[in-house]
Amino acid sequence: MDSLVLELKNIWKIYKMDSVEVTAVRDISLKIFKGEFIAVVGASGSGKSTVLSIMGALDAPTSGEVFLDGTEITGLSESKIARIRGKTIGFVFQTFNLHPILNVFENIALPMRIHEFPESEINSRVKELLKLVGLEPREKHLPAQLSGGERQRVAVARALSTEPSVILADEPTGNLDTKTSIEIINLFAELNKKGKTIVLVTHEMSLANYAKRRITLRDGAIIYDGKNKKEGN
Repeated sequence: MDSLVLELKNIWKIYKMDSVEVTAVRDISLKIFKGEFIAVVGASGSGKSTVLSIMGALDAPTSGEVFLDGTEITGLSESKIARIRGKTIGFVFQTFNLHPILNVFENIALPMRIHEFPESEINSRVKELLKLVGLEPREKHLPAQLSGGERQRVAVARALSTEPSVILADEPTGNLDTKTSIEIINLFAELNKKGKTIVLVTHEMSLANYAKRRITLRDGAIIYDGKNKKEGN
């Protein structure tokens, strides 16, 4: 676990609302290495989702530098950032973000089609991912025909489709019941055992306990970054 996947250097994020400035992230620096399973925790408003958005190049910092697979991206054009992001980062969101008119197979294949993978590779890769997340019998189903847990499994498979360097999951169990939440976190744990790098944002300590490293935020700053301390809710 010595390959650096993602790095933030002296990141600040300040939002301006009329004459008021709100500092969401305060001078954050951190390194994420291949094969890590990290939980980012903190109270509501602590800056968790903002940090994740900056990690995933969905939002630009006010100042500081972001490196994805060794490439400094903060000064690049949006089109270049989008290309790097598409190949480097896999996203899993609380709201699944599946296309309602595409079936399971098509939803998983979509990022690969956007990045112009060969059709033969798309077919074999999607079949492999369907098996991985246990959805082979559902490949022709639309999202509306799936349970919440099944939709999130589709989202996880889609995030893995381009073989990204890191998976960023923002409250991925927020819309799921307790049993299904544990199933999804167990899926992340299994993926991590296979070498996938995962950053999980969650407010539920029982789920954060599955990670090996914990980053705790308070008022936009890191107050703890180290070995995960197992805690209850």
